[in-house]
Amino acid sequence: MQESDLPKAALVHQSAFVRQRHSLEWLQCNFNAFPRYLIYVAEIEEQEKSTIAGYIIWVQKSGFRPEAVLELEQLAVLPEYQGKGFGKALIVESLPMVKQQLAQQDSVLKHILVTTRADNFAQQLYRDTLGAQVESTISNLYSADEVLMIARNVGDRI
Repeated sequence: MQESDLPKAALVHQSAFVRQRHSLEWLQCNFNAFPRYLIYVAEIEEQEKSTIAGYIIWVQKSGFRPEAVLELEQLAVLPEYQGKGFGKALIVESLPMVKQQLAQQDSVLKHILVTTRADNFAQQLYRDTLGAQVESTISNLYSADEVLMIARNVGDRI
């Protein structure tokens, strides 16, 4: 993500997370936290116009470690592009860039955490794409029950 992408990415955030507020400020503070926060966008060109169709936020957890534990903190896709493979593409295409950033810090990828609503169909995407499994359910955390999923020992597997 470039700083110039923030306004368009904020529109994605607003549409994907309707209970959250201050989308631009939220993304701006995450953007400013590089390299702890690594953010990538899916940009498409339509009729000579560029659109941010979605974004992904990866977070390095618990310090910069030799074996990094990442959280897939947020994955968002505009409603009109959902179900068309953008979420999977954001995960699959951003991970090599994440791993490259980790290598610059003399680190390798160990585990990936994901938390999501217990009723979110994206759990299947996280299982299929990352190999993440539900480890626990947290009752009434945000707007409903959340599940904590972990893809363990991903290393070179992903």
